Amino acid sequence: MSLIDSHAHLDFYNETPTERDEVLRRAYAAGVHAILAIGIGDGPATMHQALEIATSTAGAGFPQVYASAGIHPQEAAHATPEALDKLATLGAHERCIAVGEIGLDYYHFDNPDTATQKQVFIAQMRLAAKIRKPILIHCRTSELATPQAKEKFGEADAWEDLLALIDEHWTPYALGGIMHCFSGTVDQAERSLAAGFYLSFAGNLTYPKAQAIRDASIAAPSDRILVETDAPFLAPIPLRGQRNEPAFVTHTAAALAELRGISPEELATRTTENFKNLFPTTRETLKR
Repeated sequence: MSLIDSHAHLDFYNETPTERDEVLRRAYAAGVHAILAIGIGDGPATMHQALEIATSTAGAGFPQVYASAGIHPQEAAHATPEALDKLATLGAHERCIAVGEIGLDYYHFDNPDTATQKQVFIAQMRLAAKIRKPILIHCRTSELATPQAKEKFGEADAWEDLLALIDEHWTPYALGGIMHCFSGTVDQAERSLAAGFYLSFAGNLTYPKAQAIRDASIAAPSDRILVETDAPFLAPIPLRGQRNEPAFVTHTAAALAELRGISPEELATRTTENFKNLFPTTRETLKR
């Protein structure tokens, strides 16, 4: 059985000189034979790190590593023309298969205002359309945020704003993308699917209070689902509270398979094929 972790922050594994290699070897041993490394870094200044990892990771016992590049909505204030030029250069690399994670985040008080976030989201969608790469979406609402954040963002709804911007600035290009760590409702899932996106489910699928996510994971068509870790965050049950890593995507995949009434092997086959369909350039390297 071979799985793909469609979203992991591999550049975070740097506590020791060998930590990342150890994490990648454990992933491969667990059957995770490909990983999409997310290139947001700690901001635009370090968003190149994922591509560096993708182009330098090779050899027996290691997964295939692909990269994305993007400016996270929390870093939207740093999306200078120079940062966007850097993103365009990274995005043009053959091993960089997506732009992201990008989107809207109304959760933290110190996040940029909604106008800034929207402007930078639109700019990155335009850039992705120009280089013909799918996008990876981050969407976090203010529903569970602190009182200060709720006061700052008011009645603004990240999901409604996000889907409206996608409809206007992205859907016409038919390039698709991934709703990373999908945490919305069945209705939001249906609207995301209609806009051409795949739904990627992370460890929070297994959390007791995540029934809405589980409902969406059951309702989603089999040809539009993916699994991810969002490592080093969101470790799934029974590992919740630990530092997450790509090997642990097996737990989320098993939970998703059970919810959908299929075997883990079938889930692995289906999600791997879905990843290849969204990112056709990976088909050849994933044969190796």
